[in-house]
Amino acid sequence: MLKRIEDRLMPYHWTDTPQGPEVLRLRAYNSLSPKGFALMIGITSLMLALPLMSVLGTALLWWMLPFLIAAVAALWIALRRSYRDRQVFELLTRKGDTLTLIHQPARAAAIEWSCNIYWVRVELHKSGGPVDYYVTLTGNGRTVEIGRFLAEEERQMLFEELTEYLQSEIAAPPRG
Repeated sequence: MLKRIEDRLMPYHWTDTPQGPEVLRLRAYNSLSPKGFALMIGITSLMLALPLMSVLGTALLWWMLPFLIAAVAALWIALRRSYRDRQVFELLTRKGDTLTLIHQPARAAAIEWSCNIYWVRVELHKSGGPVDYYVTLTGNGRTVEIGRFLAEEERQMLFEELTEYLQSEIAAPPRG
């Protein structure tokens, strides 16, 4: 069976049900949860409001207030943009003998690649790619990347697990 890492939360998840078409789901890691986002905005607002306490009731308050509001708004916009940019995911599915990879970028249409599972080859490029330890799937006359948004260590582990998965699926009897 595939090697599992129980003690560490990985940004990809292997499906345990062999009957379902979904095999692997990869997602970009988000270090700031929605609760953390609200906490960050709240703490920043509080910290920026502290200097306003000393100028309450003066005209200086009205000069400082727009800049402090603009600072909080800029932080809000930047964090929301960063969060939306990390909403990228990849889905590896299998239906019969066809293995399909769907890559959903943050702000573009999904990209799909399909190949017969018996012709798929997984490769790890240690250097020379857009990132070190670049993982690709080759088949059907095309080479596609998988897990580019993962950390280097995670891509290495993904390569090992993909290789193990393909070897076990090819050795298993065909699905009906």
